Amino acid sequence: MKDFRRALVSLCAAVVLLCLAPHGDAAGAPASERIGIVGAGKMGGNLAALWSKAGHTVMISSRHPEELRAQAAALGPNVQVGTPEQAAKFGPVVVIAIPYGAEPELGKELATELAHKVVIDLGNPYPQRDGPMAEQARAEGSGVASAKFFPGARLVRAFNAINYNDLAKQAGRAGERVAIPIAADDPQALRVTMQLVRDAGFDPVVVGNLSTAKRFDVGSPVYTKVLSAQQLREQLGLAPR
Repeated sequence: MKDFRRALVSLCAAVVLLCLAPHGDAAGAPASERIGIVGAGKMGGNLAALWSKAGHTVMISSRHPEELRAQAAALGPNVQVGTPEQAAKFGPVVVIAIPYGAEPELGKELATELAHKVVIDLGNPYPQRDGPMAEQARAEGSGVASAKFFPGARLVRAFNAINYNDLAKQAGRAGERVAIPIAADDPQALRVTMQLVRDAGFDPVVVGNLSTAKRFDVGSPVYTKVLSAQQLREQLGLAPR
């Protein structure tokens, strides 16, 4: 009986300590995420810097990762380098930050590594650069098109409607933050991406499922416009928050 009472007291103490310990949002800090970025250009590099500053561990990548070491060192202590395959394996979130025309082949090469992961696609189809496939992607919408390139992934369209200068300069601005439109079919992938948008210093605005990504594609009225969440919702005819 005494042993039972001691065990019960220990269990109660452990529960109390667990309840008192800070975790996640209760401590006022987001949970750290491991994020692989396929690419290391201006968009991928700026996101790596913002997320590294927010406490996430990030891997930027190219087929010649040794050439990225100086860039990674400049971006912050939480930034690593690797190949696209290593970036795809790195964590539960993968960002596709390469020219849109290269996405179909990438999707085939990394199908196993990207399966079931949150994949944030920020590429934009430009016919002058990407050829006829870009024309088709624009016609059907980038969300619908990209879903075909990454069929096993939990795809999200985000960060495609902001240019790299505004991504760097407008992050965490005073007053109302700049809005980032998001489209996704998977609810959990949507939640993860919304938090990463906040961690980067922006305000997420959910537009709808992947088919609605066309509303903030290249050529849309809100593409690369610096808008607050309220302004973006008004432009897109979304219900106020």
